[in-house]
Amino acid sequence: MGGHGKRIVSTDAAPAAIGPYNQATVAGGFVFTAGQIALIPGEKRIVDGGVAEQTEQVLKNLAAVLEAAGSSLDAVVKTTVFLADMADFPAMNEVYARHFTGDAPSRSTVAVRTLPMNVKVEIDAVALAR
Repeated sequence: MGGHGKRIVSTDAAPAAIGPYNQATVAGGFVFTAGQIALIPGEKRIVDGGVAEQTEQVLKNLAAVLEAAGSSLDAVVKTTVFLADMADFPAMNEVYARHFTGDAPSRSTVAVRTLPMNVKVEIDAVALAR
């Protein structure tokens, strides 16, 4: 733990941070992730396809960050989904539902004007630290 009771998480299994932030921070018994987009780890490109394929990659990236923090998608208590177009909600939601089975976390979904690298979806999460 750092001097403020927080631990920074970094893993090569998810895209590296592209700004002055970390992939996740563990503090107070929770993991707070940065928003993940559909970047392929180790590459500087977005996964091919539409919002469904992007959501799949985003959730793979989120899972990798959570695992590096000692947590998992099953321990997520809250997500925020950012969509470039709310018309993409049904396709995103279908993929999302396959990854969050059982007791799904609380969620907010908002439409935004643009997202980094012009992706269609970005998701962040708060999970229980284990």
